[in-house]
Amino acid sequence: MRSFLYAATVLVLLGAGLSNVIKEPVGFRMVSAASASLAADPSIHEMIEKTLCGAPAPARNKTWITAWTASVQGPYPSGFALLQPDLSLVFADPARGAADQSFRMIVRPDLWGDHARIRLSNALGTKPVHFDQVYVGLQFESSAVAAGTNRAVTFGGKEWIEIPPGKGAWSDAVALPFAPEDDAAGFLGRKLAVSFHVRGESGPMTWHAKALTTSYLTMPHAAAVSAREDEAAFPFSTTSMFFLDAVDMMADAGTKLVVAFGDSLTDGMGASLNGQDRWPDVLSRRLHDRFGGKVAVVNAGIAGNRIVEPDLYSAEYPDASGPAALHRMKRDVLSLSGVSAVIWFEGINDLGPHGGASLKELEQAITSGVRAMRSGAPAVRMIGATLTPARGSPDFGARDEDRKALNAFIRTSGLFDAVIDFDGVTANPRSGALKPEYAVPTNGVSTKDGLHPNRAGYLAMAGTIDLDALVREIATEPSS
Repeated sequence: MRSFLYAATVLVLLGAGLSNVIKEPVGFRMVSAASASLAADPSIHEMIEKTLCGAPAPARNKTWITAWTASVQGPYPSGFALLQPDLSLVFADPARGAADQSFRMIVRPDLWGDHARIRLSNALGTKPVHFDQVYVGLQFESSAVAAGTNRAVTFGGKEWIEIPPGKGAWSDAVALPFAPEDDAAGFLGRKLAVSFHVRGESGPMTWHAKALTTSYLTMPHAAAVSAREDEAAFPFSTTSMFFLDAVDMMADAGTKLVVAFGDSLTDGMGASLNGQDRWPDVLSRRLHDRFGGKVAVVNAGIAGNRIVEPDLYSAEYPDASGPAALHRMKRDVLSLSGVSAVIWFEGINDLGPHGGASLKELEQAITSGVRAMRSGAPAVRMIGATLTPARGSPDFGARDEDRKALNAFIRTSGLFDAVIDFDGVTANPRSGALKPEYAVPTNGVSTKDGLHPNRAGYLAMAGTIDLDALVREIATEPSS
C-alpha cells in the first residue's frame, strides 16, 4: 500500500510541476506518463499541495505587502522606551541577552490576508541567534491566543533558523485560515501574536524601544512555550519589540503601501500605550475609511532619530537615537514589500542639543536621502513634511529660525512630489510654539516639553494630509 501511495504521489507531483520536491528511489519504475494527467484535476493538485506544503500557494494576482514594521535599533537597552516594566529578571545581563526563553510579540497589521510571512532580525547582534518554535496566531486578550489559531512558521521548510549577526530573514508563507480573504477587512484593528523561542544565549538583542504596544516574555531557561495559546505561558510584559521587525500579508497586486519615516514625532512620543493614536495610526484609519483594503500604512519612526548622525552605529557603538536616517533607509524602507509612498518627517533632532548639523548640511542630507530613495525605488512618491514647532522647548527652541528655514526648503525646493504642512496645523500663529491644546500631555506619563504634540495634536496632523497626494492611483470610491 505504501509503494502504491508513493508512486501515485510522484505521478501527481510530476504532472503538477512539483517533481523537484522529491527524489525517485532506486529501483522505482515510472508507469505510464499519461497517469500524470491526474494533476490536471485542481482538487488533486490542491490536496497534494496542502499535504506537502501545509497550505495552497497564493493566487497569481496577489503580492506581498508589508502590513506592519518596527525599525530596529539597539542593542537592548539602548533606546527610548516608554512605560517599560522592570525587565531585570527577564534580561538580567543585556550582554548575554535572551537565554533559552520565549517571546510573544503583539503587532497590529494594517492589512490582513489569508497568508502572512514574518521577518526576524539580528541586525544589531554580535553572534548568531537560533530561533525555533515560531508561531503566529490571532491575539485573544493579554498574552492569550485565540483558540485554534496558532500556526507554526517555517524558514525554508525548517522549523528553526539561525540568523547571523547583521542579518535578517523572512519566513515561508503561513496560512491564516482565521482571516479569510473575503472577510479580511473585518479584521482591521485585530492583533497578531508572533511567538518564538531563542535557543541558548542570543547575545546583544536587536529591538525597537518605543513600540507602544504590550508584548510578552518568559523567564530565562523556561520551557519553549510558543505553541501554547493560554496566557499563563507568558507571565512577563514589555512595551518594546524584540527581534521581529516586519510582517507581510498577501494582498491584491494593486495594493499600495505608505511608509511614515521619522523620529519620535512619528514613533509616538506623547501618544498612548496601546492607544493607536500616533499620526500614522490616524492616517491609516482615514485611508481605510476611503479606500478600504487597497492601502496600508506602516510606521518606520525611531525616537531621537537624526538624519546625519551618528556616523558610526553598531552593537559595539550604540546610540539611543538609532542609526542615522541616511544609513537605515535601505533596511527600514526600501526592503519592505510594495512601498508606493514615503512620508519624510525627519530633521528636528539634528537641530536639537544632540545634533550638530548646519542648515546647509541638513538641506544637502535631505536631498541626498530623497534621491537615494528614488534611485532604489523610482516609482515611489516622496512626500515631505514640515517640522512642527519647538519654540516652547528649552532644548530644541534655540534653533527655531533654522527650523523655519528648513521648512521653507521642504516647501519650495521641488525635491518632493507633495508636501504636508505639519507646522502650519500645529503652530500657534501668535507665539510660534505648539498650540496650547496640543502642548498639554494627555497620555498620563509624558511631560510638557514644548516639542511633542499630544493625542489631539497627532489627530490634527493626520487630518491635514491630502490622501490623494499619497495614493493617486487608487480609485476614489470606497471599497465595497
